[in-house]
Amino acid sequence: MSDHKHGEMDTKVQEETFSGFMTWVTRTAIFCICLLIFAYMVNG
Repeated sequence: MSDHKHGEMDTKVQEETFSGFMTWVTRTAIFCICLLIFAYMVNG
């Protein structure tokens, strides 16, 4: 087994995945809020 050295792992892929996930979550939340506002205005 190789020796683990703290702080030497390449986390670029994980950071890109997390960034993409957060972008998706943010856009989905904004869409849901806009949809709720639209539904409120139509059914007022």
